[in-house]
Amino acid sequence: MEPDVLIIGGGPAGTTAGALLARKGYEVTLLEKTKHPRFHIGESLLPMNMPILESLGVLDQVKEIGVPKMGADFTYGAKTHQYRTYRFSRALGDTPTMAYEVKREEFDHILFRSCQNAGVTTHEQTTVREVQLTEGKPQVTSDDVDGNQRIWMPKIVIDASGRDAFMASQQGWKEKNPKHASAAVFGHFKGVKRRPGQDEGNISVYWHENGWMWMIPLKDDVMSIGAVCWPDYLKTRKTDLQQFLIDTIHSCPAAGSRMLNSELISKVGVASNYSYGSRQCWSDGFISIGDAYTFIDPVFSSGVYLAMSSAQRAVPSVENWLAGDVTAFRRSCKKYVRDTNRGLKGFSWFIYRFTSPAMRNLFNNPRNFFQVEDAVISMLSGDVFANKRVDRRLIVFKLIYAVSWLRCLKESVRSARRRHSVAKIRVSENLEAT
Repeated sequence: MEPDVLIIGGGPAGTTAGALLARKGYEVTLLEKTKHPRFHIGESLLPMNMPILESLGVLDQVKEIGVPKMGADFTYGAKTHQYRTYRFSRALGDTPTMAYEVKREEFDHILFRSCQNAGVTTHEQTTVREVQLTEGKPQVTSDDVDGNQRIWMPKIVIDASGRDAFMASQQGWKEKNPKHASAAVFGHFKGVKRRPGQDEGNISVYWHENGWMWMIPLKDDVMSIGAVCWPDYLKTRKTDLQQFLIDTIHSCPAAGSRMLNSELISKVGVASNYSYGSRQCWSDGFISIGDAYTFIDPVFSSGVYLAMSSAQRAVPSVENWLAGDVTAFRRSCKKYVRDTNRGLKGFSWFIYRFTSPAMRNLFNNPRNFFQVEDAVISMLSGDVFANKRVDRRLIVFKLIYAVSWLRCLKESVRSARRRHSVAKIRVSENLEAT
């Protein structure tokens, strides 16, 4: 079994790369450890996802399963019910003006079927056990659901295994992000109050004393709610996860007030220590994309967009390798890393400071001097790669942030010290059992 390309993982990154390469005439095989449709967290898309979905020919299908998302709103503080809405229509340039909230099992299944229709050979319930890279000649060992082992000899391997980060874990490249230690507790509810009018599909973000929370409206009156928490707060848990999540939601009265007459309709899930990176994401005959390379806090709903856009950017490197041009492959891989890191840094700067008093003040009291607020909305839309108009204005925003940080110096220092201290605390991967 010697396909041109073997992809590990059938999520948004793997299916995007697979479809794009298969359409170019390459023989592509994709191995997915589970079976679609399957539950996944991360239901909020960004406007910059829309052109990618259109290029894949699935945008109309996503419209059918999605809830229109015109923007994002941020509640002023834990004790107030006032919130500010940032609508994507104000973004700079020609950024799409809306996105969708989607149930990931449905969204991922659409991408998976599209990948198959493009000509990709898929194997579900197939687990990759080992990848050997010897002089740029990969050998992949996998087991199917019946325990049958196969050896694959592709020309190149794409790791799109998501948070499993298969190659980074196997090779010892994976590293916990030292700047961001947190965990998320989440579930699906029915009967949660939505925003009025055209904003009913917007993601709502709340700050609470120990982190932040999301509310993502989905179809059929379902609301995805998650609390991202500092490790020291999680260590104080004395109840089961369900009660812990509900208590955390109600610790923010603005969020709790939307829960009247709501009911939990899913098992409560948890993701621990989930911000990480990889020291390396490519070598001869191999490249990793999406969360298999790095994963950052999802406060700005960047996960699916970064996964799919990284798949797009990796395609030229794969083509160079398949053409036998090793020099061009290495050069394009370095560009891929630079471009990917550029986008990650665009989100990460805000994420690392999101819970700081200064950032809260700026989000709750925006000023559109030099179109700085519009540039922030562009960032929220996913425009973080090559828009100089946005870049210049975000530099101004960072200067404004520095001034705001100094104005609330005592609170800022206290927040920074806590962040530094909790980054050293490891949240148990077996949080569900602790």
